[in-house]
Amino acid sequence: MKNKHDETRENKEEIVESSSIQNSMDVSRETKSCSAAPGAEEKRSILKSRAHELARETEKAVEGRNFIDIIEFRLAYENYGIESSFVREVYPLSNFTPVPGTPPFVLGIVNVRGQILSVVDLKKFFSLPEKGLGELNKVIIIRNELMEFGILADIIVGSRSISLDAMQAAPPTITGIGAEYLKGICEERLIILDAEKILSDENIIVHQEID
Repeated sequence: MKNKHDETRENKEEIVESSSIQNSMDVSRETKSCSAAPGAEEKRSILKSRAHELARETEKAVEGRNFIDIIEFRLAYENYGIESSFVREVYPLSNFTPVPGTPPFVLGIVNVRGQILSVVDLKKFFSLPEKGLGELNKVIIIRNELMEFGILADIIVGSRSISLDAMQAAPPTITGIGAEYLKGICEERLIILDAEKILSDENIIVHQEID
């Protein structure tokens, strides 16, 4: 049988063991808490990484604003571009109907899925060298909020993006085309037309004459 002295000693040992276990659990929780919370150096590293990521996103947004998408096409012997945002579609020129009494630069009218549109020959409007119609001729239908018509293209080269920073003012040697119709010219002599100006110019709007 156990005497009181032995029972007292066992009770003390149980209390000490229980206290030790509790202390171990507390230390473990503190260790986990310390490992979960980043230190000052780690916080600085995280903030620096986030700042770099935001900077890259900002740079991408700025770069996006410095480029425009265009449809590149050929008139006579020059390559031109017009902003894609003003282009509704490219339509094959299979036939057209001349309209008497219209200016010489009006090729005629075409029926595009039931819609009658006038087609402007920019070669004549800009006094460019003449070149006969070929089987690859297309009509680029351009529009804004108020106006819509087609412009004739000898060849559609394709679509591309160009940098506005690389665009230069057109030199006066560009034959026939007034500066008011141009946004600029690229190094490879790609002439960018001002679609907004073309669509709003009273000299080229002929819808009143062909009604």
